[in-house]
Amino acid sequence: MAIIYKWEIPQMNAHIQSEGEDNVIYTVHFRYTGSEESGGITYSSTNIGTQSYTYVTGDPFTPYENTEAFEAVVIGWLEGSLDIASMQASITKNIEAQITPVNEDLYFSWQTPPLPAYPTEVNDEE
Repeated sequence: MAIIYKWEIPQMNAHIQSEGEDNVIYTVHFRYTGSEESGGITYSSTNIGTQSYTYVTGDPFTPYENTEAFEAVVIGWLEGSLDIASMQASITKNIEAQITPVNEDLYFSWQTPPLPAYPTEVNDEE
């Protein structure tokens, strides 16, 4: 199955007024998550970051709106200013490592506290 990517914009920082405009966004906080199902399990990886912007008088200005349409505008800004191919490559590599691990952690049993016991599957077909 292919990786599905999703943007989340949990917060934006804005100047109340700047260059004659209201609510001028100068930082966008984002999460860019990729997820893929394999063998009935969903694996995911997320890039978290911020991107800064500077508004200059005379540049096109899109006023802030608390709408999905404005969220799409902000995602367009991010896609225009971030290296999406690199982010997707990083997410892909991380998901592949989850699906097919190539490393493991090893411990000395006398130096490591016991691992937590995980619940076992219960079969309700009785």
